[in-house]
Amino acid sequence: MGTNAVGITITQHLLEQQRKSPEATGAFTTLLNELIVAAKVISREVNKAGLADILGATGKVNVQNEQVQKLDVFANNVVIERMQHIGQLCCMGSEENADLIDIPSKYPKGNYIIVFDPLDGSSNIDVNVSIGTIFGIYKKKSDEIDVDCLLNDVLQPGMEQVAAGYFIYGSSTMMVYTTGNGTGVHGFTLYPSVGEFLLSHEDIKIPEKSKTYSVNEGNYAYWDENTKALIDHFKSVDRETNRPYSARYVGSLVADFHRNLLKGGIFMYPADRKDPKKPTGKLRLMVEANPLALVAKEAGGYASDGHGPILEIDPKELHQRVPLYIGNREDVELAEKFIGGNVS
Repeated sequence: MGTNAVGITITQHLLEQQRKSPEATGAFTTLLNELIVAAKVISREVNKAGLADILGATGKVNVQNEQVQKLDVFANNVVIERMQHIGQLCCMGSEENADLIDIPSKYPKGNYIIVFDPLDGSSNIDVNVSIGTIFGIYKKKSDEIDVDCLLNDVLQPGMEQVAAGYFIYGSSTMMVYTTGNGTGVHGFTLYPSVGEFLLSHEDIKIPEKSKTYSVNEGNYAYWDENTKALIDHFKSVDRETNRPYSARYVGSLVADFHRNLLKGGIFMYPADRKDPKKPTGKLRLMVEANPLALVAKEAGGYASDGHGPILEIDPKELHQRVPLYIGNREDVELAEKFIGGNVS
């Protein structure tokens, strides 16, 4: 981080970026500022989750057929309630909601769309593992205003995101985001004493070389032979290519990705045969893979579904699932070769 960057707040940074775009109206800055407020509220509750009656399952199951945690519900409600009144959104999409979320008629609508995972890694809440909020922002393409007609506007390839990033709630709370198009990736750390996110990681670049792979090897028996060969490659001994790699897997996507972004590495969640209902993998294209793929790209990395760029996938449904290989470009491109059966 440059010495001149010390003390720069996220708001200052957003305004500086806005001034660089003569066509900017301030609507986007307003949108992100309100999202930051939501993250501060979530961060506060995450930090005291062990002390409050907000921990554990609600007994309900979400659209992904997963047990919903109480803190999931809280985080989802906070984002929706904070974002719906600002006048910049035409609709929202959340991992926790089966359908698009409309903006109440009492509030004005705008031309932006936000899709988000309100609390990624929530199954790790009660063991103090880092969890986070992932988001992607798009601009509406049509003149539609009815929420039932906006799905086509939402289902845009990830390359169309005008911003993406995540908040990670760990030993400290951080926001990492990019506005794409070569603007870089920047990280801000929440200083509780002043209640502000201050620039702490300027122009993040993922290290070109790595020695780390992140994958749930408990699913090994459910992978195809090409996927097994890829993991075996990372574990095999070859001093010329610094193998074997070290295994680092938390099981919280935002935590695994954040570590690899800063330290270098590849995160993988391959397709498997474990659940016949999810033959293409577990992770969600719109609310998980696309936002992190844009961050990776802007940081010099790469994200693939094993056959091509995540950012070029034309989504067909809001809760579409994809395999994900993300991190160092060299390692992800090697993964594509293995998955495609192009390694002898």
